[in-house]
Amino acid sequence: MMKGKILGVLMLSVLSLGFLSSVNARNTLPTSWSQKSPIFKVVSASEFKTLMEKKGIQLIDVRTPQEVGKGKIGNAKNLDFYGASFKSELNKLDKTKPVLIYCQSGNRSGQAVNMMKSMGFTEVYDLKGGWGAWPK
Repeated sequence: MMKGKILGVLMLSVLSLGFLSSVNARNTLPTSWSQKSPIFKVVSASEFKTLMEKKGIQLIDVRTPQEVGKGKIGNAKNLDFYGASFKSELNKLDKTKPVLIYCQSGNRSGQAVNMMKSMGFTEVYDLKGGWGAWPK
């Protein structure tokens, strides 16, 4: 009789622990969900200007040096989209810091953003309309 009670309590304990651990497992988010989702967004000139005020941003102009000679935004670093070392220069950027990118009209910067997605960048903002949409 005593063995039956002990066995019953033991079985109940094991079942309770199993149930509680499965409930706890279901209430825990997968690690990938708790990590910040990548951001790839086309933004207006006013949004771009606001983002430029953030600390640690990387401002990239992907136009040719001749186009940059006509003017650029802030202290943008020029990485010529058509240059032979473009992808390797992109790869030197900090993939964990926000990147603000633009070109003349938005076409090349859009292509660059697609490259950056596959390279592991986590936060990239593309200026809608490019340099042409920037207030001068």
